[in-house]
Amino acid sequence: MTTPEPALDLHVPDCSELGHERGTSAEATSRLRTWSRFGEPVAKRRTWSILCGMTTIFPDPESPISDARPVEVPRADYLLWAKRRPHPANDLGRSDVLGCTFDDVPGMRESLELSGRNDDGWMPLVDRIAARYGVEPSAVATATGTSGANFLVCAALIRPGDDVVVEKPAYDPLLAAPRLLGANLVRFERRFEEGFALDLDRLAAAVTPRTRLIIVTNPHNPTGVLGSLDQMRALGEVADRHGCYVLADEIYLDAIEGPRQAVAATLSPRIITTSSLTKAYGLAGLRCGWALAAPAVAEELRRVRDLVDGSGSILTERAAAAAFEHLPALAARARGILEPNFALFERFIAAQPALEWVRPDGGTVAFPRLKGVASADAFVARLFNEFETAVVPGRFFEAPAHMRIALGIDGGVLARGLEAIARALE
Repeated sequence: MTTPEPALDLHVPDCSELGHERGTSAEATSRLRTWSRFGEPVAKRRTWSILCGMTTIFPDPESPISDARPVEVPRADYLLWAKRRPHPANDLGRSDVLGCTFDDVPGMRESLELSGRNDDGWMPLVDRIAARYGVEPSAVATATGTSGANFLVCAALIRPGDDVVVEKPAYDPLLAAPRLLGANLVRFERRFEEGFALDLDRLAAAVTPRTRLIIVTNPHNPTGVLGSLDQMRALGEVADRHGCYVLADEIYLDAIEGPRQAVAATLSPRIITTSSLTKAYGLAGLRCGWALAAPAVAEELRRVRDLVDGSGSILTERAAAAAFEHLPALAARARGILEPNFALFERFIAAQPALEWVRPDGGTVAFPRLKGVASADAFVARLFNEFETAVVPGRFFEAPAHMRIALGIDGGVLARGLEAIARALE
């Protein structure tokens, strides 16, 4: 039987798997304060090496309470890194489609008003979400982005001591949120050698009598590998047999090549789908997210939101409702960015013997692996320091030999960044 990972340990963890020595919080803080790119203190310059080196419970060296925090909160290391990292000229560290302007969404500017009833979501937005996915409005719960929706699901379903089954590699907020709520994590692997496919037998073997929630991403974040409708339906059956639920984060589903696939929540009342307008449509600034669930579950999510932020911004929800009127045009805009970039990356990696990858089914990123190394961290740091090019260290997704490369960005920036990677690999 798979051994559950324990709930949050309030001491500094053993970070040997990440290439760091065990040490006290004070020692870790001292290292972080003195380790720098050009020998300058961290307070003067945040460096790529430092940002790559953060680990889950290490105190923030710039926090006024870093040495006296009364309760340690699980860190979503990737998000902390993403918020504080440098942004060089060749920035391949993003994960969404190039941002829209008001001109890309006719009528959005005119839709903005400062008032309106949106206690449980502005109804024109809720109705548009429901219509898009073929569900009743009662099955829709709005949220602040997909991350907000994921947290509402976890808070509604998880209690201290529950087991939560999560894929590996994983998007780290999907690990931190259950830990914050006192759950134990039980992991199942998605393996490079198997094309990162969703292995339902391996997943089912990880389910325990205490399992309350199973968390997957579809397409898989960060690899972009898509689970089929049959697989997602079978996953719902696993949850039904064990009396638990599935959280399917499907934020990248609309960025998949080919015909649009039905969301998992429509396949089983045991599955909750979360998504937003952020990744596939270039509308990250709206922070408009939602969950689709059986009406009774969706109602619990709405009541959890009462305790988190009460309701969303009426400005955001009005703007998002306007965007739903133009999703086909926004999807075409995204394809116009992603398709040539995807083709460019395929040509690039075919010429790089030092890299290998599992070709994704679409999405907005690539996740290649650097051959012959346990960790790509040194290469990623050198790429930034010597070639002014940023990619995301795979370590943040529990795949340290990998790096994540943006495909939803300006094509010229991608071309320059890939050229820099090729030179760094020589």
